[in-house]
Amino acid sequence: MQDLGIRVLFEGKNLIRLLGGLGVTLQISLLSVALSIILGILLGMVMNMKNPVTKAVTRVYLEFVRIMPQLVLLFLVYFGLTKAFGINLSGEVSAVIVFTIWGTAEMGDLVRGALQSIPKHQYESGKAIGLTDFQVYQHIIIPQTIRRLLPLAINLVTRMIKTTSLIVLIGVVEMVKVGQQIIEANRLTVPSAALWIYAFIFFLYFIVCYPISRLSVRLEKKWKD
Repeated sequence: MQDLGIRVLFEGKNLIRLLGGLGVTLQISLLSVALSIILGILLGMVMNMKNPVTKAVTRVYLEFVRIMPQLVLLFLVYFGLTKAFGINLSGEVSAVIVFTIWGTAEMGDLVRGALQSIPKHQYESGKAIGLTDFQVYQHIIIPQTIRRLLPLAINLVTRMIKTTSLIVLIGVVEMVKVGQQIIEANRLTVPSAALWIYAFIFFLYFIVCYPISRLSVRLEKKWKD
């Protein structure tokens, strides 16, 4: 009977364990996003420099991260670095490193695009009224860049949260891993448990990501008007 499957969610501490797994997912995601935003802003500014060397280096970094699947990067950091250099990295730390590398590249490209979208006459107008370079950025460029950047940065948060489901493959006990443990524990007694467990995990991802996604769309529409 299907109701036996849904009952598994409320047996023992299964529900609390799944919510705890969601907490691990959010901690890794939000920490990675915070680091990505800080480093991505710096990377985006470097990418806008006229120096051909910095442009070439940042372009190689960006293309490397875009081409390399996140799962391969996870294996490279978690298994490769630990074996090659004897570094003891936990799954959580490895995940933060990989998602920060990925998020920094994405954020850096967003910042670069946002800065380049500001018309040149905005810079020239600021200097024409006697503003210094710092004041031009403070009062003209940065406010406009934030308006262009914020919806895209918020969207990056949802992508980061969803992509963290990959860390189950390096042994991190997050939401998907907890769900697998519950399914395995009830595999013989409640074969239909997988349907309800994965449906509930989908629901948790949805209630976390959907409001963030809607906020991104709303801000984008609001600032376009």
